[in-house]
Parts: sequence; structure tokens; C-alpha cells
Amino acid sequence: MRYEFADCVLDADRHELLRGGQAVPVEPQVFDLLELLAQSPGKLVTRDEVIERVWNGRFVSDSTISARIAAARKAVGDDGKAQRIIRTIVRRGLQLAVSVSTDGDTAITDSTRNQQLRFAPGGDGRVVPYTLFGDGPPLLRIGSVIHDLEAEWRLHSERTRLTDLANRFRLLRYNKDHNARSNEDHQAVFDHRINEILTVTKAAGFDRFSILGEFSGAFPALHFANQHPDRVEKLVIVGGWAEGRDHRPDTKEPDSIRTLIAEGWQTPGGGYAIGSTLSYFPDGPLDDVRSMVTEMQALYSREQKLQSRDIGNSMSAMHLLSQVKCPTLILHGRRTAVHPLEEARKLAAGIPDASLVVLETANQIPLPGNDSYPTYLQAIDSFLNAQA
Repeated sequence: MRYEFADCVLDADRHELLRGGQAVPVEPQVFDLLELLAQSPGKLVTRDEVIERVWNGRFVSDSTISARIAAARKAVGDDGKAQRIIRTIVRRGLQLAVSVSTDGDTAITDSTRNQQLRFAPGGDGRVVPYTLFGDGPPLLRIGSVIHDLEAEWRLHSERTRLTDLANRFRLLRYNKDHNARSNEDHQAVFDHRINEILTVTKAAGFDRFSILGEFSGAFPALHFANQHPDRVEKLVIVGGWAEGRDHRPDTKEPDSIRTLIAEGWQTPGGGYAIGSTLSYFPDGPLDDVRSMVTEMQALYSREQKLQSRDIGNSMSAMHLLSQVKCPTLILHGRRTAVHPLEEARKLAAGIPDASLVVLETANQIPLPGNDSYPTYLQAIDSFLNAQA
């Protein structure tokens, strides 16, 4: 049996661990520990289970167990501070915090691990890049940490998320036109977004499909669902907001995130730039947030980031909510600060028969490695695959 997770392959038959395609030597007990965790991704593995499997139930000291855990983390490119792959659940046990596919799954394999860009000709003469992979019900994802297909794929956290989704759905993503931005005429921007969606869904052969709108992707998702209700099967909104900061009566203080961008976005890897992004992901993992900032600083100027922040602050979806006709699920972090839980409650209250699932995180959307990430995946899977 082969277990694939993060950039690792654990081959139980050959008793071999590969990371990034290179063999990593590990002791037998470390290998057994990794295999035990890989067999139950996302689930708690207790100390007793570890002792039973790795030491055949014999007495072993805490320091010995800790040493094997540290060695396992090092072997897969993790450490005790980040705990990006192997997480300690205090006083309870361990958890493999990333998704795992096996050679017995229909999951994404090496042959499809490198995404293939496709190009859909738009009516305005512009070509829209898109990707399509996975099997299952058709799902269009709109909105992301970073709005670039190739940069998004380079991020470990997003590649893991996309692979997890593609293991459940036929996943479609596209590159939106960044020139279609205007502070004066939001409707013109959303009309452009709707045309992009029509272009890529036609190219992908999607006639009727579900939409996953994350972050600001909630707004084009709502506009499209209203204008083309015959095309949208179901709608999921994650980390979205009903009204931007400019519309909220309780936001009298200066916009600290905008200040961080204005003061420090031009400094590569600087604390101000990281702080502006960490505001959305205070639960981390920090290494993933740093990677996001590196990719975004290479793509977007300070002026573009400020414009994006201003647009998000000024938008409102309140006039759209009552018109949504499809089943809708709202997912939102309980402790989010940038767009707080109250904004999700507005969405759920305004959309007829919408349901709200509150995730136990401060992140705007969960990242792989967060405790709430498995709940996020399960909720989306259950909702979109439920029979009407």
C-alpha cells in the first residue's frame, strides 16, 4: 500500500519513504508511526494506540515516544513548532493534519498532480485560462487566497485544498481578469465576472453545476446565482461577508489592514505585509501564510492590493440575498475578525432556507492543518452530495 500526503509517499510494501521524490531514511519505529498516522488522516491517534502499534504494547518512556515523533516530523519535512503535517493534540495524542490518498483510491495521483492549464475563448476576444480535474459532481470554485492558477498551485495549503476537493468533485477554476476592477461601477465588474463564468463553464461542458464561493468569490457567486438560477444546482459560501467594512456601523476605527499594506507591501517578506495577510489567518500555519505573501508580492503591486482592499470594504450583497433560489450553505469561522461571524449570519438570514455551519477557527477559511479543516471538507461534501 502506498500513502501519499503533502509531498511525501509512504510505501508500506517497500518500507520506503519518499519526500519530493527523494528517499528519506527512517528507523523502523518511525516508519511504523508514520504508517499508523497515514491510515487515519485527520483522526486522533491516542498514545495507547501508538504504543500498541509501534512498541507492541511494551512499556516505553515519554522521552522515547517524543523522540520518535520528532524524527517522524523531520522525515516528512515538519517540526514541532509548525506541526503542519503531524499535530500534537495536547494530553490526547497525535493527528495527521493533511489529506492522504492511497493507491487503492480514485484520488488524484502522480499522473494528474501537475495541473494542466486550458484556455477558453471569450466573447470579448480575451482568452480565459482555466483548469478542470477530478471526478464527481461538477463544482466551480470562485475566490481564493490568491487569484492566479499557477501561483495558487504552488502554495502547499491551496494545492492540498484543491486536491481534496478534486477527490470529491469535478473541480473547475479560472483566472479572472484583474483589469476588470472599478470602485465606481461594481455592477460592470460583476457583469464581466458573469461572462467569465459563462465562458469557462461552457468550455468545461458544465450545464448545471454547484458553486463554491470563498472570500470575495461570494459576490460573483451570488450575482451569477441570481442571474442564471437555471444553471446553479447548489451554492456554498465560505468566509464571505454580506456587507463590507464601509457599511458596518461598528467599524469607526481606521482600517489597520489597509495601513499595513500601504506601509509595508513593497518590502519582500516584511512584517507589515505578513501581518496584513495573517489578519485573515491568525491560526496559521505561519509557514503557509508566509508562502502566500511571497506569491502575492510577486503578483500584485501595493496599489493593486490597496484597490482590492477598498473594493472589498465597499461591497454589499444585501440586495441579492432574498433572490437566491438554490439550496445554500454558509461556512464561517467563529472567531474571525476581518469579516466576523455576524456577516455570515446576515447571509444565512437573508438567503431563503440557507443553513450556517460555524467552524471553530479564527481563520477566514480553514487551512489544511487547522482543526476545523476536516469539518470544512465534510460539510461541503455532505451538502453538495446530498440528494435533493
